[in-house]
Amino acid sequence: MSVSEPLAGDPGQSADAQQPIEDRVNNRSQRPTSDAFKAFMASQWAPSDPSVPARDEVADFAARRRRAVSDRFPGERLIIPAGPLKVRSNDTDYRFRPHSAFAHLTGLGLDHEPDAVLVLEPVDDGAGEGGGHHSATLYFRPLAGRDTEQFYADARSGEFWIGARPTLAELESRLGIPTAHLDGLEVAVTKGVGAPQIGGISVRLVRKVDENLDALVDTARYNTAQDPENLDLSEFDALDDQLAEALSELRLTKDEWEVRQMREAVAATAAGFEEIVKALPRAVAHARGERVVEGVFFAKAREEGNDLGYETIAAAGNNATVLHWIRNNGAVREGDLILVDAGVEAESLYTADVTRTLPVSGTYSEVQRRVYQAVLDAADAAFASAKPGVRFRQVHAAAMEVLAARLEEWGILPVTAAEALSDAGQQHRRWMPHGTSHHLGLDVHDCAQARRELYLDGELRPGMVFTIEPGLYFKAEDLAIPEEYRGIGVRIEDDILMTAAGPVNLSSALPRTLEDVETWMASLR
Repeated sequence: MSVSEPLAGDPGQSADAQQPIEDRVNNRSQRPTSDAFKAFMASQWAPSDPSVPARDEVADFAARRRRAVSDRFPGERLIIPAGPLKVRSNDTDYRFRPHSAFAHLTGLGLDHEPDAVLVLEPVDDGAGEGGGHHSATLYFRPLAGRDTEQFYADARSGEFWIGARPTLAELESRLGIPTAHLDGLEVAVTKGVGAPQIGGISVRLVRKVDENLDALVDTARYNTAQDPENLDLSEFDALDDQLAEALSELRLTKDEWEVRQMREAVAATAAGFEEIVKALPRAVAHARGERVVEGVFFAKAREEGNDLGYETIAAAGNNATVLHWIRNNGAVREGDLILVDAGVEAESLYTADVTRTLPVSGTYSEVQRRVYQAVLDAADAAFASAKPGVRFRQVHAAAMEVLAARLEEWGILPVTAAEALSDAGQQHRRWMPHGTSHHLGLDVHDCAQARRELYLDGELRPGMVFTIEPGLYFKAEDLAIPEEYRGIGVRIEDDILMTAAGPVNLSSALPRTLEDVETWMASLR
């Protein structure tokens, strides 16, 4: 018996047994399939707007970024995918967000083009885009005509279901990148692949973004290998890793357009924190008050930007001592602190990352003030240390010196501050276990694939954007500290732009000092 045949004696299973399981998701639908319906659906639609949009402001900046990548990898084909839609549940998808490297090199934000791929094709030196070594082509699935079945039958890409998609001409005009239909991608990716020593083209791919593209490139490499049985895949992995590294390092320094996006994201985030303060009475009255706080910030992120840059931490009471508390299902009580770590992602996909620790009642207690002031002093010391030419790691060291000294002063450290700060000590890190700073941009932890010598050991340069976020976290169950400190978690985080004249606090509009926070909260409630 073949697998498509019905089971003997069970006619009720006949139809299902012959229907492929991947098609059964549509069993809830009752879509007409008559020729009359198809003909009617393809008729009597107003014509699409034939105008071609103006060039986006970001286009010239993105072209310069592509030129920098081209200079790094002459003679090699570079493949940068946006990534596919990702299933959230059965046949529903998460909102699409392209891979950050794709967004950086094209200028495309929002949820424009699932499955799109940027291909940089090697050409003769000087003959490429901007006089570089590559020609760029953006492959994507354009708007389907209203006379096609895709228009009304494809729930993932049909205009009837998800709204209009751009045409090839529209994106080419906006971005200044030649465009092509996604149907031509396979040939563009695989043609001429092979060892350079025998006239082939070396390919580098941003991996783990699009599984189908990973498989396509791997197959092309295998099929064109001189000795496929002894093919060393680690050599290709190294090529791809170097591309990921280079694209990450390219983002270490932001151009002026990126800085404007960061300012917009920070401004929207500040507005979100105002809504949080206004909502605190409602949060106190709700059994899951942290969700109230999370919700009002999310609403602002969707109103003012694209989305959240990362999952909001809304941590009240002892939850504030959990570094990545995103359950946000706890109560918000008068007298407690609430630590909110949140950022709005702008439509360009650049995100802010700001933390404030607020007194739920509007006023800090004596011990809360003591801990908060220590963290603020550490943040200010880190800011003062951040100068062009200073190593990135020094920002963290400056903050740790302040916190270790306070912990010693309060009798919490089991050793002196000097001993704790030594490589052989580090006891203070029990209460401040994370780094003080990270780069910020398209990703909340931006430039994560950069080499250590350019990141942690690198020098601060004008155009870098990074956080300063020291904290102290005294867990309620921590018996190594006096009882009065237990259950208090404080973090203060600001977004910093390095300029030739020194650091600029992009998030300074949000109050930071004890007195300013209390005054600000009183004005909003």
